[in-house]
Amino acid sequence: MKKPVKSWLIATTVASVLAVPGLSHANKEVEALTKDPKNFATWGLDYAGTRYSTLDQINTSNVKNMQVAWTFSTGMLRGHEGGPLVVGDVVFIHTPYPHRVYALDQGTQSVIWEYTYSGEKDTDQAQVISVMCCDVVNRGLAYGDGKILLAQGDATLVALDAKTGKVVWKVKNGEPKVGMTSTNAPLVVKDKVITGIAGGEFGVRGFLAAYNLKDGSLAWKKYSMGPDADVGLNPEKTMTWTDGKLAPVGKDSSTKTWKGDQWKLGGGTTWGWFAYDPQLNMVYYGSGNPGTWNPTQRPGDNKWSMSLWGRDADTGEAKWVYQMTPHDEWDYDGINEVVLVDQKVKGQDRKLLVHFDRNGFGYTLDRTNGELLVAEKYDKAVNWATHVDMKSGRPQVADKYSTDKNGADVNTKGVCPAALGSKDQQPVAFSPKTGLFYIPGNHVCMDYEPFEVEYTAGQPYVGATLSMYPAGVDAKTGEKNGSHNLGVFTAWDATTGKIVWSKDEPFSVWAGAVATAGDLVFYGTLEGYVKAVDAKTGEELYKFKTPSGIIGNVNTWSYKGKQYVGVLSGLGGWAGIGMAAGLEGGSEGLGAVGAYRSLGNFTKLGGTFTVFSLPNK
Repeated sequence: MKKPVKSWLIATTVASVLAVPGLSHANKEVEALTKDPKNFATWGLDYAGTRYSTLDQINTSNVKNMQVAWTFSTGMLRGHEGGPLVVGDVVFIHTPYPHRVYALDQGTQSVIWEYTYSGEKDTDQAQVISVMCCDVVNRGLAYGDGKILLAQGDATLVALDAKTGKVVWKVKNGEPKVGMTSTNAPLVVKDKVITGIAGGEFGVRGFLAAYNLKDGSLAWKKYSMGPDADVGLNPEKTMTWTDGKLAPVGKDSSTKTWKGDQWKLGGGTTWGWFAYDPQLNMVYYGSGNPGTWNPTQRPGDNKWSMSLWGRDADTGEAKWVYQMTPHDEWDYDGINEVVLVDQKVKGQDRKLLVHFDRNGFGYTLDRTNGELLVAEKYDKAVNWATHVDMKSGRPQVADKYSTDKNGADVNTKGVCPAALGSKDQQPVAFSPKTGLFYIPGNHVCMDYEPFEVEYTAGQPYVGATLSMYPAGVDAKTGEKNGSHNLGVFTAWDATTGKIVWSKDEPFSVWAGAVATAGDLVFYGTLEGYVKAVDAKTGEELYKFKTPSGIIGNVNTWSYKGKQYVGVLSGLGGWAGIGMAAGLEGGSEGLGAVGAYRSLGNFTKLGGTFTVFSLPNK
């Protein structure tokens, strides 16, 4: 349902900026918008997902003077992930499920239009909420062809007229009654919008789908596991890294790694982020954990869960695939974002894909073909594997921390990282000025006890009990130090796999970072601070406490010649699920409640959009 808000602004600045282009040029429009630092027109700022802005008005010398310019209450509790989109004079923000979308005029900070979610007649909102794992969050909006795209919690994808908020089309991407939901930020590529599906904890078989931007009709859909045709695998042409070289995946590369037809409940969902290389015309992303979390129930490598993908944007066919965590035993869901950069590796110019996985390894691949170049721990607390064998590409699992070897109904203790990973969904930033990646991270370990579980459609298909706690070691060395921090913010060289600097945080850094030409990196904290640090040294130069904990992404843009920094605060997500959902048991919230119990001493729930700038001269 749309709530129109009368505003003279619709007829003036908004209409002039959000002109509707021809469909065949939709990607050109988005590409052009992302190259103008006035905008923040995709979740990652650009198609490569670098989250790097060339703006430098706010810099290391003056960021200490930054102050709040304006705020806006979203009127919603629960976790606010994702960040604002900025297209011309308009800021678009969104809320958790059941969603609202606001188009805000930057000049007056007033509402141009408001969209309020309304489900179909047979949609039970309570049922949808019950199958949304880890809070009712949403990771953001997409813009293209004069439309705002939102992947809704009930697994529908809706296109809104960017000038009015009117629903242009809506399609059903999944069935929540069997546990399918949507939390990803879509991405507009050419004349299509790319989206995924969530529900790995409910036996959902994950897929990536492309819908035609014009009318919402399905263009293609490719699963994460199953028969070759379903997955978009060409046995002779789709490549993977094995035995020290790239080789074809071969026939039935997925189904033969599952017992019987377990692949039909195989997980590998796609609830994260997507990147695109216009020159290669390829879409990149990661697929999630296999179902169930009990590894003893599903022997085999369980391909292609936990994998990085490079697909043709027009057809969805897989050019290459690389599995990071074969036969996952710890819920190291592989959906974290990928970032596309061009850097030298061992003196050679390479087109790179960089990914920081939940399993604690930072991966650098050649994005043209999937060649594995670097795989190193970006948090030295990681102990479930000693290293990644660069010839086979497989992690070398430590028996002590193998929940499969230890067996069902055995509590494997001291596994690092915890299931929520050394980093979860919160996207990194990359600065071409320093050549470094900036990783908002977790510093958490766990006890993990798998147990037998039977599949029932629409019911949790987890099969493990977890508890989480601080890693208690130095993130840079892995040496025990008795520390209690749950988070760390790290600068990383992806060409060598080395930590450059890291900064401890009391709680997980669950907010996405942004780097700028002002030699700054901004991020948010679970207690609610927006922080700015020196990109070269990590020195903290600024902080301000917003009204609630931050799990959203910090973005930056400019308006009428002035640089702004904005973020959605609103505690929730997996780390904040205890407060968001009113859970109290230490192992509830898939093990997170106990670890983050003290958050309530520092912040409370409530969604607010806060915008910062330098004071007027």
